[in-house]
Amino acid sequence: MKRREFITMLGSAAALWPVAAFAQQPRKRHLGWLTTAPAGDVSPFLDALRAGLAAQGHVEGRNLTITARYADGDISRVPGLAEELAKLPVDLIVTQGTATRQLISTSAAVPVVYVFSADPVLAGLAESLARPGRRMTGITLLSAEMNGKRLELLREILPQIGRVAIVASPTHAGEELERKNSIEMAEKLGIAIQYYPTPTTEALRAAFIRMTLDPPQALVVFPDPITFTNRRPIVDFANGLRVPVISGWADFADSGALCTYGPRLVESYRRLAYYADRVLKGDNPAELPIERPTAFELVLNLKAAGTLGIQFPPALLARADRVIE
Repeated sequence: MKRREFITMLGSAAALWPVAAFAQQPRKRHLGWLTTAPAGDVSPFLDALRAGLAAQGHVEGRNLTITARYADGDISRVPGLAEELAKLPVDLIVTQGTATRQLISTSAAVPVVYVFSADPVLAGLAESLARPGRRMTGITLLSAEMNGKRLELLREILPQIGRVAIVASPTHAGEELERKNSIEMAEKLGIAIQYYPTPTTEALRAAFIRMTLDPPQALVVFPDPITFTNRRPIVDFANGLRVPVISGWADFADSGALCTYGPRLVESYRRLAYYADRVLKGDNPAELPIERPTAFELVLNLKAAGTLGIQFPPALLARADRVIE
């Protein structure tokens, strides 16, 4: 090969290097975050998701864009917001709670991963936990067996307790499993259960009136959209009766409940990044098994205990993951 031809060839190859290097760069992905809650209520969960995504190599501002939409408590806005995200377009929608059911039709065009408080199979989101069957998958927070453990905690805190009220929404998929587990444990412990179904805020107010006439010794509150939204009114009502509240999510303890024991929600949202990563890399969400929580936390509220004249057993305090002073 002549010297001039060789130099020309090298020059042509060098000119192509930037193009080849650009072609090898991974495409910037676009993720949609959609929830019925106001931004301030769920910012810790979005931050946990961001941290999980970064650990998977998806860094916002570098190779990832996150566009958030909030329905601010109006679930009827969710389908329209989902359509906005689909038209941008986004590669994936990440959602939570009550918004999830509204995205079944959207998932035909854009895959969805979720954290869902209820049972996704009973709610019609999946054919089974092992094989969802739709272009939707994620994490269910429902752990029915935890309800019996909460009654055991109540007995440990209040050895003489004999009557407990359960406040829960019967429309929350899987609530009957939680209630069954609670009743079975209550029978073993010799505790009588009073059940107050609260599918709406109005039903919750009616339950307050009934409980005022026949106060229980403690309230067990199943976490669901109705009770979570009304957690402060529930705690305020119970304080008025000088009755302790126990539930499954730490937000209830932060709102004044005596004790909570259940999934560490922030960890569930961090784990959700695993699903987002798999889907963004091309895996079919219909074939990704739905997970249940593996990280749990016990939160004790000393301030609430002091108000009610209750002392936590030292052994229980030693086991607590967090104590609210």
